[in-house]
Amino acid sequence: MSKIINIEKYIDVAAGRKKAELVLKNTLYLNVFSNEFIRADIAICDGIFIGIGNYLGERELDFSNKIIVPGFIDSHIHLESSLIDPIEFSQIALKHGTTSIITDPHEIANVCGKRGINFMLDVTKNIPLDVYFMIPSCVPATQFDESGAIINSNDINELLKEKRVLGLAEMMNYYGVIEKDDEIIKKIKYTLESGKQVDGHAPFISGIDLNGYIVAGVKTDHECSTFNEALEKLQKGLWIMIREGTACKNLEALLPLISYKYYERCVFATDDKHPEELLLQGHIDYIIRKSIKKGVDKILAYKVASYNAARCFGLSNKGAIAPGFDADFVVLDDLDEVSIVSVYKKGINVLEETEHNKLNINYYEKEYPEVFNTMHLEPLNIEQIRKNNIPLPLIGLIPGEIITKDEGCATGIDTKNDILKLCVIERHKNTGHIGIAYVKGYGLKKGAIATSISHDSHNIIAIGAKDEDIVLAVNELRNMSGGMVIVLNGRTLNKLPLKIAGLMSDMKANLVIDILNSLKEKAYELGVNKEIDPFMTLSFLSLPVVPKLKLTTFGVVNVEDNLLL
Repeated sequence: MSKIINIEKYIDVAAGRKKAELVLKNTLYLNVFSNEFIRADIAICDGIFIGIGNYLGERELDFSNKIIVPGFIDSHIHLESSLIDPIEFSQIALKHGTTSIITDPHEIANVCGKRGINFMLDVTKNIPLDVYFMIPSCVPATQFDESGAIINSNDINELLKEKRVLGLAEMMNYYGVIEKDDEIIKKIKYTLESGKQVDGHAPFISGIDLNGYIVAGVKTDHECSTFNEALEKLQKGLWIMIREGTACKNLEALLPLISYKYYERCVFATDDKHPEELLLQGHIDYIIRKSIKKGVDKILAYKVASYNAARCFGLSNKGAIAPGFDADFVVLDDLDEVSIVSVYKKGINVLEETEHNKLNINYYEKEYPEVFNTMHLEPLNIEQIRKNNIPLPLIGLIPGEIITKDEGCATGIDTKNDILKLCVIERHKNTGHIGIAYVKGYGLKKGAIATSISHDSHNIIAIGAKDEDIVLAVNELRNMSGGMVIVLNGRTLNKLPLKIAGLMSDMKANLVIDILNSLKEKAYELGVNKEIDPFMTLSFLSLPVVPKLKLTTFGVVNVEDNLLL
């Protein structure tokens, strides 16, 4: 029944005339409205908080020695980047106190288009974790990308009608916004006309260009890497998504924002999170814990992780422990350590009282065959990537960042000077297009590494110290329907198949983590710089919306100048 139908019942329970279904007795809870911890009984019915005070319940739990806080919300994540299917992801995230996420499925949309988005909506519709969607705004991300599908303004207008869709995902084509590209403006207008919001993606955009970007309707940004950049955007009205994921770790730089002066316009996000970090370090709970250890006021940290995110996305029934709000909350032993005892979703202990399902792979392979058959290319041969003595751009890596620098040119592989060959091979429509460049800072001394995860178009990206090994790595991925692979001297050392769009595995998280860790260990043994994640870093080298140089199937893109070199 809806809340409206049950108004009379809720009034009776709230007024103490009837017992509540569940009462949390003598609980110390975070009040996000007065910014304090208060001790009281909390009454729950039909999955919502009914009253705060003194209550009797059909079922009572003594929380005298516990603390409860609102369930955590990840304000921006790409579920596909977890490498595991959404059901498996949800079970891990819930254990870490995350009760809602806002996902942008632009990874699978770039591979499978609307059918990929529908697959994600379908898979997540009946799981304990609340999964909300922002519709990908840039598929492909730019004119320099060669994705497997196009999501146009009409597609977006249709998808915006979905109840769990909250708006338009990160508008990466800030150049298109500022230059008033017709299709970009249509996408934004359709979103605003539907009463939903537009997320931003604007690294280093400032001044009058930032004004133009914001006035178009953008409400958030998750690409801030310095305090001053974030402060300018916050002062101009943007919500700042403080990001701490696997590839991008901006929390420490942005910590000054989590103060009483600025925190009300801040939320937490992970963006991309590999499974081993999710399982072992945590999710939003990890960001809270790290913030508190760095000196952030604990009330502000928990509020940014819950109530602020709900306000940012207009989720008026989430993020607070108060009458009428969804009973999504986390039970803690220790505030500083974010020591989780249990997690409740709509009044149900999801760690004890819910059945944990597994992805029905047979059903989805039948319903969405295009999601499981995404490798459409001929075998690669060595002549296609030979570029001996031809000067090509040299891309410089920056540890801990997905931005790169221009290191000039190189004419060949030179492992003594840490210069490797980088190739991006189109895999969606068998166009035969291959982009080639060189990379400095990756560290590989021998062999080759390849993956079908390469943002955002997710063509095959391979890096190597030897052409023959690059070719083998690419063909291995082709034959196993996508994934990750390491080869050396004509032999495959290890691989992780990702049969869901070449992006996600249908295996249990522990197994995926074991294989992924083995791959990373092997990569480091072959010389990869230990300051970077071998696969996450590689996957972002083809993202032509983050400065400075990136490689696509068409060649090297100078992102700042919006030019193909």
